[in-house]
Amino acid sequence: MITIAPLPPILYEDLIRSALCEDLGRAGDLTTDSVVPVEAEAEAAIVARREGRVAGAEVAARVFRILDPAVETDILVDDGVDAASGDPLVRLCGPARAILTAERIALNILGRLCGIATLTRAFVRAVEGTGAQVVCTRKTTPGLRALEKYAVRCGGGASHRFGLDDAVLIKDNHLAVAGGVRRAVERARAGVGHMVKIELEVDTLAQLEEGLAVGVDAVLLDNMDPETLRQAVTLVDGRCLTEASGGIDLETAAAVAATGVDLLSVGALTHSAPWLDVSLEVVTG
Repeated sequence: MITIAPLPPILYEDLIRSALCEDLGRAGDLTTDSVVPVEAEAEAAIVARREGRVAGAEVAARVFRILDPAVETDILVDDGVDAASGDPLVRLCGPARAILTAERIALNILGRLCGIATLTRAFVRAVEGTGAQVVCTRKTTPGLRALEKYAVRCGGGASHRFGLDDAVLIKDNHLAVAGGVRRAVERARAGVGHMVKIELEVDTLAQLEEGLAVGVDAVLLDNMDPETLRQAVTLVDGRCLTEASGGIDLETAAAVAATGVDLLSVGALTHSAPWLDVSLEVVTG
């Protein structure tokens, strides 16, 4: 179980409204509005059809309440907790039309976030005991970054950086334009405040030595094999954080972590996580 502070609703309520508007289109829910009487009430539950780590239960519940504040919701499994197949996650009670109309948007969000949390949990377990931390990247679905990075935290991971504005990451293209490691790092240090961390992406041990000579807070060791990673960790010798990146999957994560790196940067957490299968089941109507 992971204890995690919930996201402030202001960070995702506009997203929910936009998704509902997209689904309702120009004429609303033709099926529900023509089939279900306006006065009908229903009780339902969102149920996990597969085992997994829960993330986004309150976000999904809020979809129903935004569509109709009369819908009552009860979170049965908190974010950061593992659910078994068949476990009810959220209980719903209220206007049947709102419950049925909001169903797909709520399930889309919840299935996506639970899938990310579940995959993150698998990576965290794969590197358990090594001291390495699993972090996600900026390879997120446009517009969903706050939610997807929250789901990573629910799975036990952390964030590499949230956006372009919270840290400096000097990559190979920056080096090509700036004219080399020293010039790029010195310009970065002169251009940002003292609270901003500077990380340098390196492809070779020679580049790493250049970065260490000029001084950086972290190095991104890009697409290095385990033996080269070990050499890089030895070369760094604790002078900055070491972050392995590039094609890390569940089969290779343990070997990468065993090299002694501090962080494993895994884009797959957000760009390749399979959705957790969740469904809405009406109990009474």
